[in-house]
Amino acid sequence: MTSNDTQTTAPGVLLRSDGEVDEETLAYARTKIDVIVARPGLPAVTGEVRITKAAAHHADRPWSATATLHVGRRDVVVHAEEATGHELVDQLQYRLRRQTDKAAHSGHNGHRAAIPPWRGGPGTPHPSESDDRTADDHPA
Repeated sequence: MTSNDTQTTAPGVLLRSDGEVDEETLAYARTKIDVIVARPGLPAVTGEVRITKAAAHHADRPWSATATLHVGRRDVVVHAEEATGHELVDQLQYRLRRQTDKAAHSGHNGHRAAIPPWRGGPGTPHPSESDDRTADDHPA
């Protein structure tokens, strides 16, 4: 492919390429990205993935990828660099899965701070129904 080619993977996610990125690597990337963003239970995902192959043949890791996705109301940015196209896509898939899982599960009740007792949290004594005292009564 030539510089700056654009393809659509899953609905709402663009796959772009810069440099001499071969069609086989793009097809492999398209498959891996679709697996990540089309999982059941994941909020709507939109954004772009850009795969680049450097023209310099002496570079240790000429392949790089940047994914900028919106997972529900969260932003996910992932970057990877590798020596081959397949290694790059595998690394990108691993990082995307980890970051999209974090974005999808953030904000759940399990991650919130506990309510202190003076705000009605656990450990707050509740008045019993058999207690006849009112708030104005004080023991002598």
